[in-house]
Amino acid sequence: MPRASLAFLALSLAALVAPLHAAEPGHAGAPTRTTREVKAPTEAQKAAATAADAAATPPPIDPSKLGQSLDRVVAIVNDGVVTESELNDQIAQITERLKQQNVKLPAADVLRSQVLERLVVQEVQMQRADRVGIKVSDEQLNATVADIAKQNNLTLAQLPAALSAQGVDYPAFRDGTRKEMILATLRQREVLSKINVTPRELDQFMEHLKKLPGENDEYDVSDILIAIPSEANQAKVDELAQKAQEVYERAANEDFARLAVAYSNSQTALEGGALGWRKGPDLPTVLAETIVALKPGQVSKPLTTANGFHIVKLNAIRTSTGDPVQDQVHVRHILVKTNTLQDDATVKLKLAGVRQKILEGQDFGPFASTMSEDPGSAVNGGEMDWTSPNTFVPEFAAQVAQLKDGEISQPFQSQFGWHIVQLLGRRKFDTTEDSLRDRAFRQLRESKADEETEDWVRKLRDEAYIDTSL
Repeated sequence: MPRASLAFLALSLAALVAPLHAAEPGHAGAPTRTTREVKAPTEAQKAAATAADAAATPPPIDPSKLGQSLDRVVAIVNDGVVTESELNDQIAQITERLKQQNVKLPAADVLRSQVLERLVVQEVQMQRADRVGIKVSDEQLNATVADIAKQNNLTLAQLPAALSAQGVDYPAFRDGTRKEMILATLRQREVLSKINVTPRELDQFMEHLKKLPGENDEYDVSDILIAIPSEANQAKVDELAQKAQEVYERAANEDFARLAVAYSNSQTALEGGALGWRKGPDLPTVLAETIVALKPGQVSKPLTTANGFHIVKLNAIRTSTGDPVQDQVHVRHILVKTNTLQDDATVKLKLAGVRQKILEGQDFGPFASTMSEDPGSAVNGGEMDWTSPNTFVPEFAAQVAQLKDGEISQPFQSQFGWHIVQLLGRRKFDTTEDSLRDRAFRQLRESKADEETEDWVRKLRDEAYIDTSL
């Protein structure tokens, strides 16, 4: 909403009512009168006049009927706003979810503050996504909603009724899912795609892996982050360290999830700090050694990291067995993203033209090197390393599954943009030797992703104009 329109929300009741009354003589703008002598009215005339005035006077205006369609603004975020109805809806949803998880709710003002902060940060990110041209098409949204239904053993047609039974509005659910997809794409583009793991880092970390969780071990973990602002001085750091210590001590006797909702600065605060089940290689590196040393139910002492103090709880561990022989594919692709100058239709048409030229005999590699927006593969003519199809996003994996050796897909869309992909080969591969290096790479990348995402979100917020004092 443009900031200029906010003035309308601030109109006072007096300003709305004042135009209903005629200007009185002597006030600026009142009509002038010709002076003439008037005889005093009789008592009968006065009574008649009073009755006439009563009949002509409109009924009094009920102030509660005015402005019913207006929604109070609780935060201004650059040129956008967070409204009271949005805040109340989110508080209601999060309260219901926490109750279902048997998490004791924090004080109402604490919960309100945390939810408002999440909505503010979300609005900042959505504005950023809009500026860089990130959109989610109806086709992408429908595919994701269908996947959600399938994961819950429902058909797409059954999903609205199932949501309604839980008090969830289906159109609102779709809007929320679209927003989550946009934010995931923004994070991929602005954070994950820029994370690099050097060969030296990889070699050093492989030696370190013996101390870290195993490939087949999964950990259910919760985390509280007491963040350190970038401009904090030593006195502020010491103050936050003391706060982290106090939260840690309270966690011995109080519900960890409730403390996370009340005090954590992490993006998972309103989920009770839950990171969910994660395989060993997917744990943040800065937390992995601490987690593997814990027993289920134990809480770690505050752990100092670059972005603050972490307090970690290990909820449970489970171990699965995996087959070391893996199906792998070798592919190359071209990725083109939409922007303000080229929309979905333009990009799709461009890739269709490139595909046709390749089919007519031109080489795939030069096209990928010059136009692909995947920096990791573009330098290699679009080629990706041999890998399991399970590592691809669903849309990409589905296309690869349909291809024969040498075949090129039609243009298709994923959360990253538009692709064409060519299958170069398939194989079965014993990953026993290779898995250690792959595990090291994934763990390093995941660790950097968690830290850099928190930093990126904090930077976006710091650069925004935010007013929550309304």
